[in-house]
Amino acid sequence: MELLPHGDPRLDHSEDLATARAAVGSTPPSDPAVEAARTFILTWTSQHVDALHRSCAEAHLTSSALVVDQHAERVLLLQHAKLRKWLQPGGHADGEANLAASALREATEESGIIGLRVVVPPIDLDIHRVEPPGEASHLHLDVRYLVLAPPDAELRANHESTGAAWATFDELGGYQPDAGLRRLAEEGLAAARRLLGR
Repeated sequence: MELLPHGDPRLDHSEDLATARAAVGSTPPSDPAVEAARTFILTWTSQHVDALHRSCAEAHLTSSALVVDQHAERVLLLQHAKLRKWLQPGGHADGEANLAASALREATEESGIIGLRVVVPPIDLDIHRVEPPGEASHLHLDVRYLVLAPPDAELRANHESTGAAWATFDELGGYQPDAGLRRLAEEGLAAARRLLGR
């Protein structure tokens, strides 16, 4: 695992779908749900050259960030205004094949926290159906990264959220996480502790 700050050349913009596919392939082996997601995402992106764009209406790539505090004890949850669920920061790739850069950008924009650092490779893969108001139901092919907050993190959620909270793993149940978010939080907190030597 490597920590990359904003400005690291490994976070430079890319439009090459092969870059995104390489990130999916580099995600460490995990449980059957993650392996099934890996197989589906790699198959889908081999058949849809526009998988980085919303024009690929049935399913497209997204990236998200499990933001963990400096003590590797809590994760950041945002109450998504459109979906009305508590989720980790994240969003559409919108043509950005460097999904680590996309995850870091989304985390920074949605949390307002300055000085976030993203860990590569991704720690989780997830496929979930979304039904935003006014849009057709579709799949998000989500590539998920661990993002570490600095010691002086100041949370200032933007207009995309109606609430924000830091939660320990034990507190997560109060936010009604799905199985994918619970898995992500468990793996992310463990990875953060290893990385920080805690």
